[in-house]
Amino acid sequence: MAPENFTRVTEFILTGVSSCPELQIPLFLVFLVLYVLTMAGNLGIITLTSVDSRLQTPIYFFLQHLALINLGNSTVIAPKMLINFLVKKKTTSFYECATQLGGFLFFIVSEVIMLALMAYDRYVAICNPLLYMVVVSRRLCLLLVSLTYLYGFSTAFVVSSCVFSVSYCSSNIINHFYCDNFPLLALSCSDTYLPETVVFISAATNVVGSLIIVLVSYFKIILSMLKIRSSEGRKKAFSTCASHMMAVTIFYGTLLFMYVQPRSNHSLDTDKMASVFYTLVIPMLNPLIYSLRNKDVKTALQRFMTNLCYSFKTV
Repeated sequence: MAPENFTRVTEFILTGVSSCPELQIPLFLVFLVLYVLTMAGNLGIITLTSVDSRLQTPIYFFLQHLALINLGNSTVIAPKMLINFLVKKKTTSFYECATQLGGFLFFIVSEVIMLALMAYDRYVAICNPLLYMVVVSRRLCLLLVSLTYLYGFSTAFVVSSCVFSVSYCSSNIINHFYCDNFPLLALSCSDTYLPETVVFISAATNVVGSLIIVLVSYFKIILSMLKIRSSEGRKKAFSTCASHMMAVTIFYGTLLFMYVQPRSNHSLDTDKMASVFYTLVIPMLNPLIYSLRNKDVKTALQRFMTNLCYSFKTV
């Protein structure tokens, strides 16, 4: 094809969750509720861990940043998604698409690393309780979180730059509800071997590396729990990591379902459903998991509500 026949893409069209016109308003309402609950839950966790002095421990410091990441991840995706349910022309500009992809990668990579840090924190808390506050010091927490964000930003910059370094011509319909790596690369009219390799290596390194840390941490936690003679002691040890275990299982279960299924059964429609789960559903579930199964958070919430009611009465 001659170069003059190429039409450089300046905007993309997102197909959305569903192309059925009758489902647009119901889906808008469903995802609006999901996003509002996500905002309320994660802002609640951030507020509680900031104002309550009894939640100033390493695990709640990491939980605060996990809530911030979940909030950011949903906010990168949900507002544009909600708008597209209400408009006929679901377009996004080239640079808006690149920004959304970069933001999504930053938050999803940061979440993967944060879950691994929280698993390590639980390992130290259960296996070395007397040295917990010494090993997982405030300075180390700040350093680990800073490195997490720096690594997330670096990964997002490199991967999104590779994805948008290829040429996009003529075809501009993305079979997704947000700008994602593989649906974008499927539209390219140039060689995608390099960006696809970068995306694969990045995803494999981040998921497998963090999963190894999680599995090794919990393997050592289980061994340590088996050495506890009293059932009450085992129950107390298990309760300290039950919430995190549940969150990790849901998150990695979704990722493994998405990436480990046979290629013959793989489809972009399946990817969309899995993406809905880890961009909108999991960020909504995490505050519930960490609050409903956590006595400290529930007690802090009760104190916060009591103080809030008292403040209103005294005004």
